[in-house]
Amino acid sequence: MTSFAPSPTGIRIGSAPDSWGVWFPDDPRQVPWERFLDEVSEAGYAWIELGPYGYLPTDPARLQDETARRGLSVSAGTVFTGLHHGPAVWDRTWAHVADNAALTQAMGAEHLVVIPAFWRDDKTGEVLEDRTLTAAQWHDLTTQTERLAREVRERYGLRVVVHPHADTHIADEEDVNRFLDATDPDLVSLCLDTGHYAYCGGDSVKLIETYGERIGYLHLKQVDPEILADVVANGVPFGPAVARGVMCEPPGGAPALEPVLDAARALGRDLFAVVEQDMYPCPPDKPLPIARRTRAFLRSCGPARPTA
Repeated sequence: MTSFAPSPTGIRIGSAPDSWGVWFPDDPRQVPWERFLDEVSEAGYAWIELGPYGYLPTDPARLQDETARRGLSVSAGTVFTGLHHGPAVWDRTWAHVADNAALTQAMGAEHLVVIPAFWRDDKTGEVLEDRTLTAAQWHDLTTQTERLAREVRERYGLRVVVHPHADTHIADEEDVNRFLDATDPDLVSLCLDTGHYAYCGGDSVKLIETYGERIGYLHLKQVDPEILADVVANGVPFGPAVARGVMCEPPGGAPALEPVLDAARALGRDLFAVVEQDMYPCPPDKPLPIARRTRAFLRSCGPARPTA
């Protein structure tokens, strides 16, 4: 089992396929993976996430070659899970998680971002199940997440970081607090996505100050307050909201990222902070200029690790 030893403190800035409009393993409206790797490196990032499994090459030797020759390293993999459905979905969930975890481990990363299942479809907006979990479903969600985190740590040496996400059952402040209070901090940490948390009415700085020991990873993102107000007022699903531009380019939205980064640095631990600006779908020439400007903005927000 991998030991997560402390390292010199600082923020390691990265980016992800999401910032290039990539949500799915294969979609004609997404840029080819080669272009993503070329452009994320050109924009000045040294760290990336794997994105949806199957978008980047899944052969570790090939992916290692493709990333290394562009000066890139992998910070995390990502999986979607429906663990509130209980032990009945374990085998299917584990098959998906194991593929992602094996590739993440092979690429030298230490984190696996776990996103809860959507209660309404992120592409079509179709309502899939009730927004509110029963007490029994909450119990399954927390206990099965702990089980997943234990298995991932023991088999692959990875740390599970759970990602509160719009249109899922872990979304707003009440959800997040309930989830953290019901899970073992030795097993389960949080991937705080500043945009999703603001989208759902949360205060990222307050969350870091309150549950600092549970913050294991950051996604840096902002929302457009005007578009968000309309989205909330009209009950617009997350996918269509993104198509409207609800997630916007920093520093033009909320929350302000400088206080978030200051609060994260005050924890005195090394953290990844991965830029994610949801833009699915988007014109293929749109992401690179935004990525360059965002990287320059983040450099102005204070010190980061030399490898950032």
